[in-house]
Amino acid sequence: MTIGVTGGIAAGKNAVAQAFAAHGVPWVDADDVAREIVAPGEPALAEIAAHFGEQVLDADGRLDRRRLRAIVFAKPEERAWLESVTHPRVRERLLTHLARMRKSGAPYHLLVSPLLFESGQHRLVDRRLVIDVPEALQLARTTARDDVDDAQARAIVAAQMSRDERLAKADDVIDNGGDLDALAVQVARLDALYRQLTAPFTRPSGDPS
Repeated sequence: MTIGVTGGIAAGKNAVAQAFAAHGVPWVDADDVAREIVAPGEPALAEIAAHFGEQVLDADGRLDRRRLRAIVFAKPEERAWLESVTHPRVRERLLTHLARMRKSGAPYHLLVSPLLFESGQHRLVDRRLVIDVPEALQLARTTARDDVDDAQARAIVAAQMSRDERLAKADDVIDNGGDLDALAVQVARLDALYRQLTAPFTRPSGDPS
């Protein structure tokens, strides 16, 4: 079973994935895959540099994600163009990762993606887990973590799916407004649920039936 994990910026998706990993659950992060497909030598990076110019590359020829983010969040049409280049490539690699995890022997695995619904990646999963935090906490975490000002943090949050809409699409929800202990309790509960859901489809070792 594939569990799609999503949430707004700074909701704590990585912390949630790490908490599931402590239960032996494999996962793939769409953000990590998105970085892979724009690494030096990748066709997507060449397309992006040709479109936006050398200003989006750093001194080593790598993508300057902060500078690119400032451009695309200020111009929705540029963001749409960027997504048309990156989303299909991300999806292709995600399918490869998901196929690998299905062979891992784990009863379920995670697809962690900030754009699970917006990108159509929700069609790749069996259940949707939303990590929820109040917007004020999102903004505080974003400005502290990403070295952006409040205005840019608000623009990023505004460009994402609304909190209410995201929650309406959820099968399961984790409230990540507390500490790591509170998070661990919620993850343990969901781990038990997911294992219960997959139990009828998991054969014991050596069972030929």
